[in-house]
Amino acid sequence: MPQSNDLSRSLAAFDQDRTLIAVIEMSQSNWLVAGLVPGIERRPLKKLSPDEDALLKLVQRWRNEAAQAGREITRIVVAYEAGRDGFWLARWLRRRGIEAYVIHPSSVAVSREHRRAKTDRLDTELLMRAVLGWLRGEKRHCSMAAIPTIEDEDAKRPSREHEGTPLPENTRAELRRDMMRLRMVREQIKEIEQERLRKLTAAPAEKGPPTMVRCIARIIGIGIETADMLVSEILSRGLRDRKAVARYAGLTGAPDESGRRRREKGLAKAGNARVRRGMIQLAWRFLIFQKDSALAQWYRARTADAHGATRKRMIVALARKLLIALWRMATMGEIPEGISLRAAT
Repeated sequence: MPQSNDLSRSLAAFDQDRTLIAVIEMSQSNWLVAGLVPGIERRPLKKLSPDEDALLKLVQRWRNEAAQAGREITRIVVAYEAGRDGFWLARWLRRRGIEAYVIHPSSVAVSREHRRAKTDRLDTELLMRAVLGWLRGEKRHCSMAAIPTIEDEDAKRPSREHEGTPLPENTRAELRRDMMRLRMVREQIKEIEQERLRKLTAAPAEKGPPTMVRCIARIIGIGIETADMLVSEILSRGLRDRKAVARYAGLTGAPDESGRRRREKGLAKAGNARVRRGMIQLAWRFLIFQKDSALAQWYRARTADAHGATRKRMIVALARKLLIALWRMATMGEIPEGISLRAAT
């Protein structure tokens, strides 16, 4: 005997000639909506911005098209997979007289082929087949999630509230605690930065880490935070040559050589991860603030007609060259060619 709370199939009679069905493939940037409209042979497919009002207008437009084709729509069904968006859209649609369902993603059968095609359009076709089987009352097509009320959802996870209504009590309390923690962290960071500046100002003007920090920080595009990290992590270690500098930062390649085979396996990532991540971020920033430098021109000359993947690979090479240039500047006083500096204080 079927159970009243069985969500593995629909218990309501399904009249396909009077039912308009829409499924949504959601992402952060857009929604892809596929429809099954009675009286319309084509399968409409529409990409929308994440906007519930635009979705409602689209469904009403499809309903009017069905009416023009001689089909009276008595039931509208909208379904989408559970995920980041939660249940707010389903509640919003139900308040406007539309049947809305949230599909358990793990209940939808997918191809087990190792190299199967996967696009948003194919995903909507898969969801449409699963929802049609569910509406017919057939099991093993998909299962629907129980849609909680705002109060139930607030008790489990206040941060899922997205509907623009006044925030529930638990959510407001959590936000207040988060803001208190954020305020405390900002105050601690400010104290650390002030103490660092005080030590740099009070340090004598002689060779050493404080002098290196002041020297590197003169470069436009590099702040005290980055300069202090580079000096403390690598530039003050007394490395013997440029190869040792690049190797310590993990910005060298990983060759794979055996017999006649010669190939490059990519970035070694065997060195200091903090320096490696910082230098790659600095390299992108360097291209903005030091456009006329020799290193920036070297990068642009080799990536003028390149694709995105090539530019990403070349940014690692730029990060390596830039780190070596900073090492020479901090230890030998060699200013990189074309670098713009702040006025000495």
